[in-house]
Amino acid sequence: MANKSRNEARLKRHRRVRKTIYGSPERPRLNVFRSEEEIYAQIIDDDAKNTLVAASSIDHELRSEMDGKTKTEQAKLVGALLARRALEKGVKTVVFDRGGYRYIGRIKALADAAREGGMDF
Repeated sequence: MANKSRNEARLKRHRRVRKTIYGSPERPRLNVFRSEEEIYAQIIDDDAKNTLVAASSIDHELRSEMDGKTKTEQAKLVGALLARRALEKGVKTVVFDRGGYRYIGRIKALADAAREGGMDF
């Protein structure tokens, strides 16, 4: 089938990458999901099947700051908030799971902001 949708291709990439990327209690997985308008990030311990920390562009804490910002600027705010919450929970080192998306634009902005916030990956 040559006419796969972009999302089907992304999901196929994501499944392929997830064979090797695994979040442990010592080094949980930072997963990113990007929709048309919003961006979501969560830090997951795959052993316990538990989300440790989450942040998104629809977060109540960020909603007032989002008005008038580009999607990339919003991703930076989400990355900074995620890093702040993770450090409060004692999570400093993670493995980055970009969810099958290319490492450009909003995905890169979120990752860079999380690194600047003190996370290591």
